[in-house]
Amino acid sequence: VGFFSMCINILMLVPAIYMLQVYDRVITSGSESTLLMLTLVLILMMFTLGGLEWVRSKVLVRVSTRLSMQLNQKVFDISFKQALYSGGAQGDARPVQDLTGLRQFMTGNGLFAFFDAPWIPLYIFVMFVFHPWYGWIAVASAIMLAILAVINEYATSKQLQKANQEMSVSNNSMRQNLSNAEVIESMGMLDNLRNLWLEKQYKVLSWQTVASDRAGALASISKTLRMLVQSLILGVGAYLAINNEITPGLMIAGSILLGRALAPIDQMIGAWKGFVAARGQYQRLS
Repeated sequence: VGFFSMCINILMLVPAIYMLQVYDRVITSGSESTLLMLTLVLILMMFTLGGLEWVRSKVLVRVSTRLSMQLNQKVFDISFKQALYSGGAQGDARPVQDLTGLRQFMTGNGLFAFFDAPWIPLYIFVMFVFHPWYGWIAVASAIMLAILAVINEYATSKQLQKANQEMSVSNNSMRQNLSNAEVIESMGMLDNLRNLWLEKQYKVLSWQTVASDRAGALASISKTLRMLVQSLILGVGAYLAINNEITPGLMIAGSILLGRALAPIDQMIGAWKGFVAARGQYQRLS
């Protein structure tokens, strides 16, 4: 997956290079044959990019399925032993649910952001080649978004972990109560058990609400910042082009590259809730 991610991120440079060549070569020369060949190369590279994205996704689906097949029996046996040795007190289906949740996260798009993030320096290097101002704007933007990602971790992870733990306990208690429904009804315990369950649900909702509010605010800030910087760099490019420090093609190519460089960090912030949940599932399974 890392190898395919490398190829995909290199091919992500193609639209910016195409735009650069069209502005700086085709428009100035008026050559239709040059435009045709550049467009054919672009189409070929984009089809290759799409194929690699598809293969990368299939690889992770196969890996997650194999992981699930290898661990399903082991997880079931351990869950059964816990129930057997504790007289049913510790028996629950949470390990199986954790394995399912981990598998689903591995097949989602959120994980790809973590494979794409290491290639951010490649785009920043290319932007420094375009012009030092472009490079430093990209560095400053990436640092700001990275800080937002760290703040997101500290602001939401504890609340989400508490909510997930409380939800697991609540669901386990609910299953045990349902399996003893006749006894509970005959002893008149339904109201008390319902109140206990509702109390746990209120805690889960309160923690999830706090975490979701914080995550939503940070995701909005991240997206707004990325869009703002992409627009501002066009203004910077126009200023440099007016002063003949760069070509008009570089003005557009720089904006495209900056958006691509910052996209993985933005995606990581958006997928952080799923990442925290998957991390907790992995730790419990371990």
